[in-house]
Amino acid sequence: GIACATGAACSSGSVDPSHVLSAIGLSNAQARSSIRFSLGRMTSAEDIDYALEVIPAVVERLRSVSPNYKSAGIRG
Repeated sequence: GIACATGAACSSGSVDPSHVLSAIGLSNAQARSSIRFSLGRMTSAEDIDYALEVIPAVVERLRSVSPNYKSAGIRG
């Protein structure tokens, strides 16, 4: 599987948008709509290829059920 998070590891459990994403100019809605992937030394090129293959369909599915996606004006 693939593991990801909606915020920084150091802010686990927080509902506030990432201060890092806010600092680079993202709106609160954009920051809350972002996901973080972590790579390690054991992550292979095949792992990344797999993630790139499956993530777009998952994102599309989540966007289709999100009550906030269209109102947030997020493009991607």
